[in-house]
Amino acid sequence: MANAENPELLRGARPKVEGSDLPGKDPAGLLGGMSELLRTSLYAFHVAHGGRMVDFAGWHMPVQYKSILEEHKAVRTAAGLFDVSHMGEVEVTGPGALAFLNSLVTNDVSKLYPGRVLYSPMCRPDGGVVDDLLIYDRGEDGYFLCINASNVAVDLQWMQEQAKGRDVTITARSEDYALVALQGPRAQEILQGMTGAKLGVLTYYHFQEGTVAGVQCIISRTGYTGEDGFELYHAAADAPELAEVLMAQGAAYGLQLAGLGARDSLRLEAGYPLHGHEIDATISPIAAGLGWTVKLKKEGGFTGAETLAEEKVSEARKVVVFFRTGDRRIVRAGSEVLNAQGDVVGRVLSGTLSPMLGEAIGSALVPWTESTGALHVDIRGTSFALHLVKPPFVELKKSS
Repeated sequence: MANAENPELLRGARPKVEGSDLPGKDPAGLLGGMSELLRTSLYAFHVAHGGRMVDFAGWHMPVQYKSILEEHKAVRTAAGLFDVSHMGEVEVTGPGALAFLNSLVTNDVSKLYPGRVLYSPMCRPDGGVVDDLLIYDRGEDGYFLCINASNVAVDLQWMQEQAKGRDVTITARSEDYALVALQGPRAQEILQGMTGAKLGVLTYYHFQEGTVAGVQCIISRTGYTGEDGFELYHAAADAPELAEVLMAQGAAYGLQLAGLGARDSLRLEAGYPLHGHEIDATISPIAAGLGWTVKLKKEGGFTGAETLAEEKVSEARKVVVFFRTGDRRIVRAGSEVLNAQGDVVGRVLSGTLSPMLGEAIGSALVPWTESTGALHVDIRGTSFALHLVKPPFVELKKSS
């Protein structure tokens, strides 16, 4: 659930909607009008801890601290702490909120109940993905959405258009929240010492509202690494103090700060889609292997349902496949994928070196009819076979 493809989206003003008069999060006033890049409230924290700051989707974000390899392995074996405060937050309330959201996304929002989280793509009529998002059911307080950083302006505009004539209020809350992700097999041990919430009964894709080290949080057992862990939504002003306390609490458990470089390699090992890569305006949830999120028979239907139903049974459809190469040379996104006859049949969507496997892994978009055949890529004159696998690439330990 991230998109680095179009950083220009967050550099301009967001649509004028309730609670959104500012172009981006900068509650600490760190921008000072000196930079067009946005900064989360943890910017100074990252700099102080040696974060290598880069432009990611229009934000100053840490790509790494010491080593992407070390940070990746820390998450798989102990725990890592990520700043993902660049993500957007939206509240959807009102008597028509449920019906509206159910018509907006492909998954079935009616199956939610207070404390439950739902993952779903949000599609256009042609089946292309506007964004993929998380929907939190907060009971009488309505629904809380987490959306991708570069898509905040686009998503809000899309939601506002779809909400016309409905008894629903859409409120942008991105300015108010910071978000950190504590991920790894020791995440629960670290966090339990800082909260009275009973984490042992909080199962995957559920959340509680409580305090962590005295900071009010939405404590969500979700993440983007494939490991067990938690995402903590909290007031932006509280982020620096909370992050320092988390690092101090986690030191004895092997907790390391982790940047967006490790976040990307972790999500690819897990086989999770990244907006702008495995899903976008031209790659539908059906093509991306997210058919389990497309509830074609749900009451009331949803935007894009007819197109997706046709695509599901079409022999001309394209599909996203995942591969490993047996070699350490990374296959770059955009590389041509060839079949056994040497014909170009597709393109690579994502590619990286798997720190756990020690070889290149990636994803590609190919015709369904070619998805079981021999495929290869050419890297500087050398042919590499793509060994297709069903992700995850490594054993994961996320809570069930």
